Amino acid sequence: MTTPNKALLTRIPNNPILCEADIPWDCMSVFNAGVCKWEGGYKMLFRTDSGPKEMPDSRLTRVGLASSKDGYKWTVDEEPVFDQEKMRIWLKGQYAERFGNEEIVRIYDPRITVIEGEVYLCFALDTKHGVRGGLARSSDFRNWTLLHISLPENRNMVLFPERVNGKLIRLDRPFPLYLRKNESFDIWISESPDGELWGHHKLLLGAEEAQCGNAKIGPGAPPIKTDKGWLTTFHAVTHHPDRDLGTWARNRTWHKEYVAGLMLLDLEDPSKVIGITRQPLLQSEEPYELGGFRGSVIFPGGFILEDDNTVKMYYGGGDTVVALAEGKLDELLDSIEPIR
Repeated sequence: MTTPNKALLTRIPNNPILCEADIPWDCMSVFNAGVCKWEGGYKMLFRTDSGPKEMPDSRLTRVGLASSKDGYKWTVDEEPVFDQEKMRIWLKGQYAERFGNEEIVRIYDPRITVIEGEVYLCFALDTKHGVRGGLARSSDFRNWTLLHISLPENRNMVLFPERVNGKLIRLDRPFPLYLRKNESFDIWISESPDGELWGHHKLLLGAEEAQCGNAKIGPGAPPIKTDKGWLTTFHAVTHHPDRDLGTWARNRTWHKEYVAGLMLLDLEDPSKVIGITRQPLLQSEEPYELGGFRGSVIFPGGFILEDDNTVKMYYGGGDTVVALAEGKLDELLDSIEPIR
């Protein structure tokens, strides 16, 4: 087993790999990106927020596209994939018949998975009647076919990189506020024959089972398939009521520390958790993680296995930048401890 004090991932020296200065439109942050391998290189879909740093305007959130040959240096496309206008054109007819275009607020937090040569996009969709999770498919990262939009309140959706027993598999994090009355939210799993119809919803991991946090948990990046199981990131939150962790937000304090966690799921039945790391996979240490729009935030969005068994984890730092940390597959698997 990996010793408790040994860092499982190492940050690359030139972090962050993407920040607001790299974006060709006005923004105050770039973070929570999804990353995949594509046609001999890498693609990234990322979120940007715009407006005053202390209170960004949710109507100005965009999803952009970047490309890389090596996964380290990135080139950003001049035009976003989704902004307010492009989003409403794309979703025309989904809401407009009854509530009008003002029902749709924004699309954000993209996660991307390549399955059978096509790219699938999971995203969060803010509406005036709740947060919903969406799923779309594309062959070029620009033109998307909408497959599914969940009921409220749901977000942080993540899709497995291949079918399991002929079914698409998805992780979700719903917000059962009426029952919980606190932020102890969990990770659920479901399946679909086609990406449109989803069912067989099961609780995958309860927040109380993640020892690297004391509050809510949720999916991180799409899992990596290994001989021992599906290696799967998640985010976990520790609430520090007596510590102000720093935020640019106006007239607010920030008490939530986000870390990356790691679990292993059964290959044939991913609803079974084989094990979990007791320590965080990555915890805020660097200035770009400890500061920013929200301090002490690490949010995994991309998880890539290379041919030499190096694992790349792309993550949002401080809800402000995109960063990258790396580790070895064997060490990550060795860190897993049985959960049940």
